[in-house]
Amino acid sequence: MGAPGFWDDQRAAARTLREAEGMREELELWGHLDSRASSTLELLDLVIEDGDPSLLDGVAQEAAELAGEYETARRHLLFSGEYDQRNAILTISAGAGGTEATDWAEMLLRMYLRWAERHRFATSILDRTEGEETGVKSVVVALDGRAAYGYLKAERGVHRLVRISPFDSQKRRHTTFALVEVLPEVESDVEVDLNWDEIRVDTYRSTGAGGQHVNKTDSAVRLTHLPTGIVAQSQNERSQMQNKDTAAKILQARLLEKAVEEHEAEMRKLRGEHVEAGWGNQIRSYVLHPYQMVKDHRTEFETSNTAAVLDGDLDTFMQAELEREATASAATPGPRAGSRA
Repeated sequence: MGAPGFWDDQRAAARTLREAEGMREELELWGHLDSRASSTLELLDLVIEDGDPSLLDGVAQEAAELAGEYETARRHLLFSGEYDQRNAILTISAGAGGTEATDWAEMLLRMYLRWAERHRFATSILDRTEGEETGVKSVVVALDGRAAYGYLKAERGVHRLVRISPFDSQKRRHTTFALVEVLPEVESDVEVDLNWDEIRVDTYRSTGAGGQHVNKTDSAVRLTHLPTGIVAQSQNERSQMQNKDTAAKILQARLLEKAVEEHEAEMRKLRGEHVEAGWGNQIRSYVLHPYQMVKDHRTEFETSNTAAVLDGDLDTFMQAELEREATASAATPGPRAGSRA
């Protein structure tokens, strides 16, 4: 085997090649859009010259398709963060509220899986803890696709549901919460070096539903990073070694995210924003009764088509938040002239 420095160089070279490939794809995309826009304008000029209104429908359809492609390309320009182009690890945790909360967590899981399907992202459930009656207490999902983290980082925070509970015999309105966390996938051990002397490894029996392997061996693994108290676990793989590897991957991502969050907290302080971590900051409300509305409290973007949103139609919400973040970042003051950076 080669020396550690050799493998570091190989990883760096591979990362550079991926970045170059991404830039090449961006250039080709914008070149394609420019060419298509020119062709559409030429077609419109011909229609105007011929004076045949029946051809306008074809021009309108072409313009609508071009506008959709443009919006997708423009959205990718918002993914300029260091980790935005990476795969993502999504965690959904039910809040207080028993069955109502675990059901809401599972509704969110379905929503994000449908969103991933729309984008043709590959998904795999790394860890899942079932609710006592229905739904999930928590679930960890890996999403594999270009800029998965760039998209999903807009979803971090508390999501609030208001509805007539199907579990309430008196048909009362309930409000419940779930927490969504999003981590960038760690690409190599070089980025986050796990010191196993600082990690407690616990094994236990899997608690998933069904399967001949469940509850027969201590194959599930929980890792606790002692300096920070960060915990990662996996129980969906068949062997203890596989679960340990998966848990280590999640732990690395959470340690990387902690570093990113600390940096973002400093940036918020520079902008004069109040920094507060916790469950008190809901980012979005999904109201199903007494009216239909999904509203993002950061951007004020809202829609009455709740069924579409819960079926994974999230891009407009994501783009609004990504644009808000980009505007806020651009407004962050830099060091004053003559001052120390």
